Amino acid sequence: MGCAWSRKNAWESAPRWLKRGLAPLLGRVPPAWLLGRRFRNHLQFVRDAQWWPRARTRMYQTAQLRRICTLAAERSVFYRRLFREAGFRPEALSCPEDLAAVPMIDKETVRANLPAMCTTPPMRPWVDRIATAGTGGVPLEFYIGADRSAVEFAYLLASWERIGWTLGTPLAVLRGEVVPAWRGIMRYGYDPMLRRHVYGSFDLTDADLQAYLDHMNRLGRFYLHAYPSTAAALARHLHRTGRRAPLGLSGVILESENVYPVQRQMMEDVFGRTCLCCYGQTEKLVLAVECPGGEGYHVWPTYGYLELIDEAGNPITECGRRGQIVGTGFINTVVPFIRYRTGDEATYLGQRCRLCGREHPILADIRGHRLQESLITSDGDEIPWVALNMHDDTFRQVRQFQFTQSTPGRAVLSVVPAAGFAAGDIERIGRMLDMKLRNRIALTVQVVDAIAPSGRGKAIYVDQRIERAADLSRPWEQACSG
Repeated sequence: MGCAWSRKNAWESAPRWLKRGLAPLLGRVPPAWLLGRRFRNHLQFVRDAQWWPRARTRMYQTAQLRRICTLAAERSVFYRRLFREAGFRPEALSCPEDLAAVPMIDKETVRANLPAMCTTPPMRPWVDRIATAGTGGVPLEFYIGADRSAVEFAYLLASWERIGWTLGTPLAVLRGEVVPAWRGIMRYGYDPMLRRHVYGSFDLTDADLQAYLDHMNRLGRFYLHAYPSTAAALARHLHRTGRRAPLGLSGVILESENVYPVQRQMMEDVFGRTCLCCYGQTEKLVLAVECPGGEGYHVWPTYGYLELIDEAGNPITECGRRGQIVGTGFINTVVPFIRYRTGDEATYLGQRCRLCGREHPILADIRGHRLQESLITSDGDEIPWVALNMHDDTFRQVRQFQFTQSTPGRAVLSVVPAAGFAAGDIERIGRMLDMKLRNRIALTVQVVDAIAPSGRGKAIYVDQRIERAADLSRPWEQACSG
């Protein structure tokens, strides 16, 4: 375990000057070797397992569920109590459906029981603390092993391979990462290990997008890896200015936000390339990827165990019915997530793809709890809220938060304080967000007692009161010209 976590953490914490200095050397080493033997072994496993017949997959899932439940029963105070009260014995689990004897949990369960859910003391060097906004705008924290990246990236790579991407092919990244100014031209950074060219997602003016496109034109063959909202902004710029997409662009990988059909059509028309959409969670429970030319999202059955349930908690097995995604992860052994309600919804399409032949659960119209909501700058550009959903200490002392905007270039951030919140936290939150916003939006932070949810009980992360010209329900040509 030591090599795995030290390799990942050491690289991520390395200063930028060191990464730049190592770039020429790392560029001559195959990325698969840089990522380590554990990654290579798991990548081969994933490539093989995607073609397993359903009977073999179910045997694997049963073994993994028994493993994770046994670990939870032996080392987690919370799960030992939960299993005992439910009369559930991990060693008696004989098929995936037996897991239904375990009561479902949700984000509130994790918040209330996190220390008792841990299977190992969390303050260890091989354990990472993760912070995510969570459903309802309420921050969620949990722990996960630092060595999970080798396994997860194997699944991502195998997913991206479905549109032709191969390890070592450059990625142009527009995913909300903070990067420094580069030669006074644009905000840009380079990760030589994974050949990632990272652009500032908060600088989406025409001038910035023009600089990004000029740089992408020098990359040769590459893939765009982006939030749907930032990829759409790039496509709208191309359409508006009459420019062609970079010649080397070979495909578009979209993650972390809902993708609307009209938005996707616009991007594929403008880019002239296929868009591949992926679905997953920070909690590492269910991972799904579209089948190019096929139908719906194929769930990776060896990544975690999916249940699609109706409002009464019953499993959905009839094609065309819609339900909530419940997941049990195989990756996180520090805080097991067993029968976890994600808050996301999808439509069930079946267990086997007629085109590719993979015997995986197939979902359609996945709608996550993070909708595409944006803040508007004074010059009319959009900053997607998902790019401000920091996976660090920004909202650690906050129970809920919400942005409200009535005027371009100005916004109010309302926060509901948690235990330990102090006056200095207001200044700290404002300072950390300003680092990302770069003064393009004047942000006021205020403390409130409560934040009302939407009519459906879900959070409105950005209470956007500025009327936009572009309506996603119209043809994309109208939206682009708006």
